[in-house]
Amino acid sequence: MSNEGTQKTLLVALGVCLVCSILVSGAAVGLKGIQDRNRELDKLKNILQAGDLYSEGADIKKVYEERIRPEIVELSSGNLLTSDRYDAVLDPAAFDLKAIAKNPAYSRLLPADVDKAQIKSAPNFMVIYEVMDQDQVQKYILPIVGKGLWSTMYGFIALDKDLSTVRGFTFYGHGETPGLGGEVDNPRWKQIWNGKQIFDESGELKIEVIKSSVDPDSPDAKYEIDGLSGATITTRGVDATVKFWLGENGFGPFLAKLRGGVADHE
Repeated sequence: MSNEGTQKTLLVALGVCLVCSILVSGAAVGLKGIQDRNRELDKLKNILQAGDLYSEGADIKKVYEERIRPEIVELSSGNLLTSDRYDAVLDPAAFDLKAIAKNPAYSRLLPADVDKAQIKSAPNFMVIYEVMDQDQVQKYILPIVGKGLWSTMYGFIALDKDLSTVRGFTFYGHGETPGLGGEVDNPRWKQIWNGKQIFDESGELKIEVIKSSVDPDSPDAKYEIDGLSGATITTRGVDATVKFWLGENGFGPFLAKLRGGVADHE
């Protein structure tokens, strides 16, 4: 092939690549708004599922606005923030857990002996979701995040107003192995969390995801959840994640104040 023919071929290829890149970039920009809205709706759907408020075909945003009240909790004190302390980061309507955990002004590094969930850094503030019924809180939906086998898992655990009974559990983001650790998404497995107890009569954290199946005759059965078959590391990750976020370095101070009737805005 002559040099002139080679040059023409290269120019045509370059032109095709340029046109394709423009089309792809344009599509990405054009679809970004739709993708962002879909992600937001998926998050709201998972909040409603955790609070047992979701039904197929329902207007997700409407149900959320009618039944859910988001609040910001300062984890160290357990206090709810007043709206005058909200800013671009501490905004219940736009709270970004991934972003705040990377922001040194709003997060803290966790020592290895404390970092049970293996998240390395934890936010100093977290959003929570109160399930309302005629101005009365019926449930508390708490975000949780922790490491599985292959991925960081993001989910919600819902507590009854007694602050010890689980009323919902779900993960909305993870990359665990389908059919094994990926069974954290299995509705049947998530359903067995419902009714489990988190604390014993003395207030000690007792909930545990065990390696095998729960023995219904065991005195600890009400605190235990079946492990995921063939997914030991993911099972350990879920157990550690739940214990971290319900413990003293997570929502523990907030739950303690609620139990004592002194949780308030500051």
